[in-house]
Order: sequence, then structure tokens, then C-alpha cells
Amino acid sequence: MGGRRYSKRPAPGEGRRRAACAALDRLDAGVKRAHLCMAVPGMGPPSAGGGRRSRALCALAVLVVAVLPARAAAFGLDDVGEKARRLAAEPFGDAKGRVPDWLLKISYDQWRDIRFRPEQALWRDRGVPFQVQFFHPGLYYNRTVRVNVVEAKGVHPVEFSPNQFDYGKNDFASRVPQGLGYAGFRVHYPIKARDYFDEVIVFLGASYFRAVGKEEGFGLSARGLGIDTAESWGEEFPYFKEFWLVSPAPRADRLTLYALLDSPSLTGAYRFVLRPGEQTAVDVDCRLFLRREVRKLGIAPLTSMFFHGENTNRAFDDFRPEVHDSDGLLLSFASGEWLWRPLDNRRTLNVSHLRMEKPRGFGLLQRDRDFDHYQDLETQPERRVSAWVEPSGGWGAGSVELIEIPSPSDTNDNVVAYWVPEKAPKPGEPAAFSYTLYWYGDDPNRPPGGRAVATRRDGGTAKDAQRFVIDFAGKKLAAIPADRVLHGVVTVAGGPEAGELLEEHVVKNPFTGGWRLTFQVRPKRREPLELRAFLEQGGDTLTETWSYVILP
Repeated sequence: MGGRRYSKRPAPGEGRRRAACAALDRLDAGVKRAHLCMAVPGMGPPSAGGGRRSRALCALAVLVVAVLPARAAAFGLDDVGEKARRLAAEPFGDAKGRVPDWLLKISYDQWRDIRFRPEQALWRDRGVPFQVQFFHPGLYYNRTVRVNVVEAKGVHPVEFSPNQFDYGKNDFASRVPQGLGYAGFRVHYPIKARDYFDEVIVFLGASYFRAVGKEEGFGLSARGLGIDTAESWGEEFPYFKEFWLVSPAPRADRLTLYALLDSPSLTGAYRFVLRPGEQTAVDVDCRLFLRREVRKLGIAPLTSMFFHGENTNRAFDDFRPEVHDSDGLLLSFASGEWLWRPLDNRRTLNVSHLRMEKPRGFGLLQRDRDFDHYQDLETQPERRVSAWVEPSGGWGAGSVELIEIPSPSDTNDNVVAYWVPEKAPKPGEPAAFSYTLYWYGDDPNRPPGGRAVATRRDGGTAKDAQRFVIDFAGKKLAAIPADRVLHGVVTVAGGPEAGELLEEHVVKNPFTGGWRLTFQVRPKRREPLELRAFLEQGGDTLTETWSYVILP
């Protein structure tokens, strides 16, 4: 479900895009530019006074489109999809065993001391804005991946060599087999300054990948797919076994790569289009081919860590007031409602099912950006990136499933969120999903109104009750004078028979400029109790919906 984190220590118009992707699957960057030129005004039928020029430009465009495909590598999602389809028809063969056993027994510090030599980076001498560095197998990374480059001359593999790595203080470089293969890779791009190539996305371990925006630090991860997460019969971890990196143009602002996924239950073909920026976007298209029935399929999984926060009743010492990479799950419904579920480190495994019809988006966010709330000079959790999944093409009915796993420390990812379609694909029925992953710090449009910025709770003043103190903030809320009356709308799932609402009031918070909702509730059953709340004024909803589950 969560898994070990590869580096706990700190390390330095979408609808139109989807419609165009199918037509661009088998065209390289040069062909795409030529193809798009034919849609530019003035390139159509000749008009009076400009016929000769227009005819010449049209002829040139046709010539370019006709010539480029002949000398460019024709490779795209269809090709990877065909590989995945054929692979699904074969019995699963695990790729473990290529990495020597002794290399899997090295320590974390030994593995971290193996560093890729930057001068060996892919495309470093090409004068393009993207460079690729690679990770060495060993420790947790017991599989190698094949990496290929797609360019005008064709498709060719990127060969592994121990000479590409600096082994630091380690004395085993001579024991590493030639051609062993890579554990994964990371893409660098000058996202902050033109003269420095920052690490913007990493693919490493199973189907894990993670990215950052311009001002954030690495934190939570995404995965290609989740299978049977948090089920009693055990989770299955698919893995990317092969990648194809499309060589970028000299002034490219995006990078396309393809991946082949494999697991005992299914195979998959993926296309990732990386667009680094203030908010780094990753457009994902996947096609899945099932070998056997999957009881629970998790689409666009996000994996994070929550050790403790302001809402945690903790019984341990930690000088840090809060420790987490994400502090809440945000959902955007087709109805226009936004829902916020604060995370917690529960005493027992907690699985929440949040049903949605045609979801607009969901994500794990790090909302709290105040250093004083963390006091961690080393890892700087206030800079952790948030991730938002925006579906394309309509996902229909289903639910976002949130998994909160008890954790005794901050070394394990213990939070998972993903989409579960109501109708799971069947063997022999290929399935396709498309979405964009945004990696960013904060976005005032997610949600556009007031938001819950802090959740605190204690035993309250009534017997067997719990008190909740929720701070809401936002520009519109801050502009409301303190003498106005705002109401808190609190809902107890199951009604009075499930829980009794004892007290409720809303006041202006002069220190934050927002408004504070306080209420107490007494559960009446020994079962989970779901609460929801929002602020309104005169019938107008002012905030997102806050949501929480009290466990018995």
C-alpha cells in the first residue's frame, strides 16, 4: 500500500490537447510542427492578391509532411499498446533476478553514495532543454528497466555501464556486471534558471514516479496503477519494465515518454507528456490489458506520508509540531461542490469510499505552508509539493478511495488515494484512461472559495463527546466584517441515531482574518461516524465542505 520511500532525506486548454493526441501518436516533434502549420490562417485556399504565395506555402507544407515521416521514427502509444496486448496474452514472467543478491544487501548510505555522473547525462551534448540521469540498481530496487530513445534515426537502447556512475566510498564497482541495467531515471530541466538543469520528475521503483513545480520540493509520489490496495488477500504492485524517451527539439517545452507496465494480473501501455513550469503538468494516457479479473483497480494512485498534525492526539515525543508530506484529500465534484478530508495517522487501518459521478478532480495536498508549524530545518515539509489529478474524457461513476495506514514513524508512506471505477474492465476488454497530474504549491482556484486551513479536536466539555475546531480562510471570507452573522452547517451521517450534535458556533478569527467553526458531537454507536460541515451566509455557501470520520 504505502511502501518504503526511496529518499527520505532531502534532495536538492486541456480538452483540445487530448483530441490532438490521437493524431500525433506516431509523429515525431518535427512532423507535429509541420502538421500543425497547415491549420494556421493564410495556409488555406488562395485568396485574391495572395494566391501565388499561398499556393507555394501549401505546397511546401505538403512536401514537409510527406518527407518527414519517411526519415523520422514512427513510434507512439499504438506501438506500446500492441506490445502490452501481446504481453498480456503470455504468462507473467517476473523480471527479478538480474540484480546480484549482494547488491540488494548494501546499506541505504552505500546506495546513496552511488551517483550518476552528470557529464554522462542523456542529451547533455545535444543543446536541448532536457537531460536524463539514471539510478543504479540495488538495495530496494531489485528489478532493472530497459530504456530506449526515439529519434529521427530510429529507436535504440540506452546501454548501462558502471563507468557512468561514481561509486563514492564503495569498493564494489568492479563487481557490478556490464550491461546490468538501470533501476530508473530522472529528468532535468531549467525550471528556475536558464543555466541550471533542475530535477523535475523521477521514475524509480515499481510504477512510482514523482515531480515538482518551480518552487516546491519533492514529497508525495504517484503510481502507474494500484491493484487490490488494502485488501485482505494482498496488494499487487505492477511495475514499469521498459521506457521509450522521445528525443526533444532544441526549444522544446515538453518531453514525451512511453512506458510498458507489467504485473501478474495485467499489462499496460502509458504515454507521459511532461510540461515543467510553475505548476508542472504530466499528461497521462494509459491502455490496460487484463490477464485475469482484478477485483479492485486503482486509477491514478497518489501515495504520501502523514505522521502527525494539529488534529492528531499523539502519545509520543517529537520536537516537531507537525510531520507530514500531505495534510488532506481534496475532491471536486461535477455538481460544483469541493470536499476537504484532513488526513490523520489512525490507530487502525481506515478505508474511506467517497462516491463521485464524473469527477472533476482529486488530489493529496500540502496546504500548511508555515515553517513554524513544522520546525524542521532539514526536510522543510512546508515546501512539499501537492498533486492534483484532473480526469479527461469522462470517467463515469465510481469513487475515490482514501487509505490511511497506522505508522510508528515518518519513514513510510502511509496514505494512498486513487479512483476506483464502478465498472471494472474485464479480461479481453481493453480499458483506457486519460488524465493530467498537476504538481504545485498552492492554487487559489482549488478550491475557488473558502477553504479549511486547520482542524483541531479534543474531548470537549461534554461526556463521551469530541470537540472540533475548524478554521476557514480565503479572500472573500477575510472581507466579511466581524459583526456579520455566518452559520455553520454541520451534518452527522446517519442522523441523530448515529450521533448527537451538542454545540455549534461561528466566530471571526482576528489572527487569521478567516472564520472559526466550533462544534461538539457525541457518537451513539461503536462504529465509524462521518461528519461534514461548511459555512454559509444567507443561504450562500462560502466554503468547501469539510469532512471527517470519527473511529470508535
